Amino acid sequence: MKKRWHPFKRLLLTGEGITRDMYFAQTGTSREYSRKKHLVFRQSKPFTLGVELEFQLVDPFSLDLVPKATCILERAGRQPDAKIKQEFIESMVEVTTGICQGVEEVEGDLRSVIERLERYALVCGCQIYASSLHPFARAFDQRLSTNERYSEIMEELQIVGRRMVTQGLHVHVGLPDGDSAVKVFDQIRFYLPLLLALSASSPYFEGQDTGLCSYRSKLFDALPRAGLPEAMGSWDEYQRLATLLERAGIIETVRDIWWDVRPHPLFGTIEVRICDVPGRFSEILGITAFIQSLVAAILEDGLPRYDVRRAIILNNKWQAASFGLEADMVDPVSLEQIPIRNTISHLLDRLEVYSHALGCKGYIREINALMARGGSYHRQRKLYRKYNGFQPVIQGMKSEFWR
Repeated sequence: MKKRWHPFKRLLLTGEGITRDMYFAQTGTSREYSRKKHLVFRQSKPFTLGVELEFQLVDPFSLDLVPKATCILERAGRQPDAKIKQEFIESMVEVTTGICQGVEEVEGDLRSVIERLERYALVCGCQIYASSLHPFARAFDQRLSTNERYSEIMEELQIVGRRMVTQGLHVHVGLPDGDSAVKVFDQIRFYLPLLLALSASSPYFEGQDTGLCSYRSKLFDALPRAGLPEAMGSWDEYQRLATLLERAGIIETVRDIWWDVRPHPLFGTIEVRICDVPGRFSEILGITAFIQSLVAAILEDGLPRYDVRRAIILNNKWQAASFGLEADMVDPVSLEQIPIRNTISHLLDRLEVYSHALGCKGYIREINALMARGGSYHRQRKLYRKYNGFQPVIQGMKSEFWR
């Protein structure tokens, strides 16, 4: 049987000239390279932030996805604007912040780059849209980027990859060392369903109501090395796993692991990747503040340490993906079903001291406002019921983004 070429075997990290020697410190000869190396966790100032956010590009009249990324990137390149980046399909782009000291700095950085993106999109004859799935565009109609890396990945992923016309929000939080990263990694897994419920924005796919609030999360779970990870226990154990996967030819670097949360050794962060794209700018900032405060509370032992079975967290994640903020979740101590809203409200109370110390208390209040008005999935369905069409859904959601 012909072995399909592995897309990561000869890939280095793109865009920054980073080789795998920056991830793995070599301790022997080249012949011993795969047996004797260790991951280097780049120390970061605790609780600094970096945000990555993906947008859809839509036609201003039909509101269908439109392949305008190359046009936008050409204009961004003339500036130059390295914070606007290519993605694997031509109808989406990614924006990133720099290293930010707090959520207020994230707000200024992200607002500036999104406003530039809107201007580039206008010149290119399109608009940007914040949601994790377009409601009626066909996945197989999308034009792939010409980037060789993405072409090779799609060759490996086949139909699973072609259906991944999804957008997400990733939040990096700086940590001082690998042990701290794994401590947060192990404990934050229990709280990931809460973040998914708050951010869920993908109820529709290819013209159908999926019955879920976050269908993106289910599409993403189909990828290799994706989804909810096991607890690691220690940085040494994480290093052993990463080395094992690299020696087996499964990954080239740890960036080829696409878990819902992962340590990011090169950046010196814990990267929370489970979130859909929230529908409002204020919600993006509120969820970023929530994540930053949660990481601080875990690292500083301000929350109970739960030894939760992965099966319990997987159940809670499924409930969040299915029902959003109307979900029930299993309590890790009593094992009773409790409303996810109650867990979020209780957690906000516990995080108040940390949000105050981090200077993001005003931003984290947005979580209560989000729960009061309903998540993006709820507002999209409300618009569809009112107008009986997907174009009004997109128009309505676009009009509220900067609120």
